[in-house]
This record gives sequence, structure tokens and C-alpha cells, in this order.
Amino acid sequence: MTNDPTIVRLPWARVGRVAKFSIIGFGGVLISTGLLSLLGRGLGLPLVVASGIAAELAVISNFLLNSNWTFACQPSLPRFAKFNVASLAGLVVNATAVLLLTRLGLYLLATDLIGVTVGFAVNYVFSVLWVWGRAVR
Repeated sequence: MTNDPTIVRLPWARVGRVAKFSIIGFGGVLISTGLLSLLGRGLGLPLVVASGIAAELAVISNFLLNSNWTFACQPSLPRFAKFNVASLAGLVVNATAVLLLTRLGLYLLATDLIGVTVGFAVNYVFSVLWVWGRAVR
């Protein structure tokens, strides 16, 4: 057994990073939902337009917060572009899981929970390995 504190801290650092990413993601859901209501119902924008704007503003917020809090890095345009792709990949995985699992006869809300979980995992892995890459190792 060694007294090297990094052996003990490393797993907790990763757990903390996942927790921060999750908290920010939940905040993004709240931002998106609130903006969708404001833009769609309040301002009367078409649903597709309101939804797209709300989603992208949530992605921007999530990117800035994750850059500063989760990964402690300076935001950059290349990272932002990668984060958009990672977020889109998570969305595609989420929607695909919901579609396939509901076709298999699973309950819609259960499939959504599974889809959100798998989509989150994809987004997180892309973010750690590709978006922020070397900055988090």
C-alpha cells in the first residue's frame, strides 16, 4: 500500500467531474424548457424555431459552465464546435434509443429515461476524450 494521495483522489476527481457535468446538464434542461416556453408561448415563435433557439442557448450555457467549472479550461471556438457535435451525438443516440425501445414495446417514459441516460453517457465520453481531451488528463 502506498501513501500517494493521487491514488485516492483520482477516482473522486472523476466522480466529481461526472457530478458537475450532470448538474450543468440538468441546468441546461431547465434553461431549454424555460426558453422554449418563453419563445414559443410568450413571443409566438414557431415551435421548430423556438425549440432550436432554446436548445442551442442551453448548449452554449452548458459549454461555458463545463469549460469553467467541470474541466477548468478556457473556452475556445474549436472546443465549442466539438461540444456542439458531442451534444448532437448524444441527442441522436437518445432519440434512436427511444425509437427502437418503444418499437420493442417498452413504456415510453422508461425508454426516454434509458435514452437520456445513454445520450448523457455518449455526450460525457465525447466531452472528456474529444472536446476537452488533453486538458482533463
